[in-house]
Amino acid sequence: MPNPRLTGLGSGLFCAAVMFLLACLLWLLFDGSLVAYGVLFVPVAALTALWVRPADLVAAPVAVPIAFAAGIMPISGGSGGIGGHVMGLVTALALHAGWLYGGTLVAGLIVTVRKIRLMTERRRAPRPTPRRPDEKRVPAA
Repeated sequence: MPNPRLTGLGSGLFCAAVMFLLACLLWLLFDGSLVAYGVLFVPVAALTALWVRPADLVAAPVAVPIAFAAGIMPISGGSGGIGGHVMGLVTALALHAGWLYGGTLVAGLIVTVRKIRLMTERRRAPRPTPRRPDEKRVPAA
């Protein structure tokens, strides 16, 4: 299993790109099934949360909903110009908010567990012994 470490921006780009490609694929194969899009969103959100590097853990739950909205554009429907497409996008987001919340919750839980594990590992790590004041420093030659 690959174990990439994505930055905060990289995790957002990864999730948005994968969701957009999946939406295009669903548009071609299933005429834009929003339920299938939502089902596929949850594992992509989990992978994003698993692959973000420890320093950027907070970015995953923020990037995931943005990627959901960015990816749903090809299958959101709507017609009649920009206003119709925006209305289709808003309607699709409103009707399938459960998938959005579910994927964001999964990402948030994974990130929280990873952060707790990091904190316990740091607490258990041996601390360096402090230097006593009576020890002299030896200058480097």
